[in-house]
Amino acid sequence: QIQLMESGGGLVQPGGSLRVSCVASGSTISPYTMVWYRQVPGKEREWVARISTAAHAIYRNFVEGRFTISRDNDRNVVDLQMNDLKPEDTAVYICSAETIAPVVRYWGQGTQVTVSS
Repeated sequence: QIQLMESGGGLVQPGGSLRVSCVASGSTISPYTMVWYRQVPGKEREWVARISTAAHAIYRNFVEGRFTISRDNDRNVVDLQMNDLKPEDTAVYICSAETIAPVVRYWGQGTQVTVSS
């Protein structure tokens, strides 16, 4: 059973950068599409970036050009490099490992990212 743990969250100023990481244990990430979601109180969880098993990355338009998702299957890690952070990026960032057919999702606990001056 795969387990996911996020790290790297914290407080940053607008325009700053932060990298959050997701480390898997119990199983390799290689069979999974890896997805970063974020959630704020009172709002639906939304996906931010995803990277396929073939390392093809897709981004939501509100982070395109600012965020970069990457995976290292040998280290069982998926990272989200976040640049030019905005206050509206404030959220709990949650890592997911997903199959596509059928769709099955495994979730981490999340790491808080706060963008504030």
